[in-house]
Amino acid sequence: MWLLATGEKGFAFAIFVFAGLTDAADGYLAKRYDLQTDLGAYLDPLADKLLIVCIFVALGLDGSLPQWLVIAVVARDVMIVSAVVLSALLDNPVTIAPSRLSKANTAAQIVLAATVLADQAFGLGLTSLRMLMVWATGALTVTSLAAYVTTWLRHMSATKPPL
Repeated sequence: MWLLATGEKGFAFAIFVFAGLTDAADGYLAKRYDLQTDLGAYLDPLADKLLIVCIFVALGLDGSLPQWLVIAVVARDVMIVSAVVLSALLDNPVTIAPSRLSKANTAAQIVLAATVLADQAFGLGLTSLRMLMVWATGALTVTSLAAYVTTWLRHMSATKPPL
């Protein structure tokens, strides 16, 4: 966010790509060598969400992304985290595993952010492609949220068997 705020578009793009590559390497190594932990299972998706939210907010503040998309992306992540916390507080914890739709949404968000950063840093002239990606990412974000809400509501409304 600071790099974007100070106009360091090329460096911001490089750091964003580096963060993505190290996240992918971390996930691969954890799975490959069976180094997964319960703590990592919570922290990794939270770190991913924080990265996405920060980059979308920064790109929204400078007008590179439409405000409605930034609000949709941030609201989706806040609602998912809030639903998990609420279900735990209500003594009905829910485990939400990422679906294919959610993974496609995350991929679309990352590719959109990287495309916007690259376009700004290197003047690639990708305005039409960016607009298409904005609408596709928006549709995936809303659809993914609807799927998560449906799953959470089913979980929360399921009757528990008597003890």
